[in-house]
Amino acid sequence: MAAIFAIFIMITGLTLLVFQSRKSGQRKFIQNYSFPPSLRTKVKDQYPHLTEEQLNLVFDGLRDYFQFCRQAKKRMVSMPSRVVDIAWHEFILFTRAYKTFCQRGLGFFLHHTPAEAMKTPTVMQEGIKRSWQLACAKEKMTPSTASYLPLLFAIDDLLQIEDGFKYRLNCMDPASPLYGRGYCAGHIGCTSGCTGGGSGSDGGFGAGSDASSCGGSGCGGGGD
Repeated sequence: MAAIFAIFIMITGLTLLVFQSRKSGQRKFIQNYSFPPSLRTKVKDQYPHLTEEQLNLVFDGLRDYFQFCRQAKKRMVSMPSRVVDIAWHEFILFTRAYKTFCQRGLGFFLHHTPAEAMKTPTVMQEGIKRSWQLACAKEKMTPSTASYLPLLFAIDDLLQIEDGFKYRLNCMDPASPLYGRGYCAGHIGCTSGCTGGGSGSDGGFGAGSDASSCGGSGCGGGGD
């Protein structure tokens, strides 16, 4: 009996070791992956004002997004950036390269879904919530007390993407240049920064705290 138990423990340990090794290999593959050079040209065609350094940020954001999808294990992870979404869409057009990337980096084929912001400036959906949790976890921040916007949530504003999604931590700060515009990351993070009263009937900016409560497992961080 003791021998059987020892064999069981050994098999379990080996299985866990293989799993951890595969996960680490996927993470490193995504982190070190060299995207097809012409992808930069495609993104540049869409947004001619971007510098080479700024294009590097776009592809850093794309790597982040793929890492979050890997961690989420096929659960929905919304793409919160317009410019990074463009890079993702163009990458998919390299059919063979993208299929190989998904197999080696994710272990499954990741279908493209359009970039998505919150339903309204103060009402989130599960995919955006998961993106926020995983992005904050990467920065070693608690989602409910984030002190700054992670890259995927900051990049459209940072790179002045005209049709991009603009997020901020405190949507009720009159000093913010985006006061009254954009999307409130404070609601995603379950903070009290956006719970100020408002009577907007369309659920838009200042519409109250309908998404500020944090129930169930929705407020957990994203581990690797």
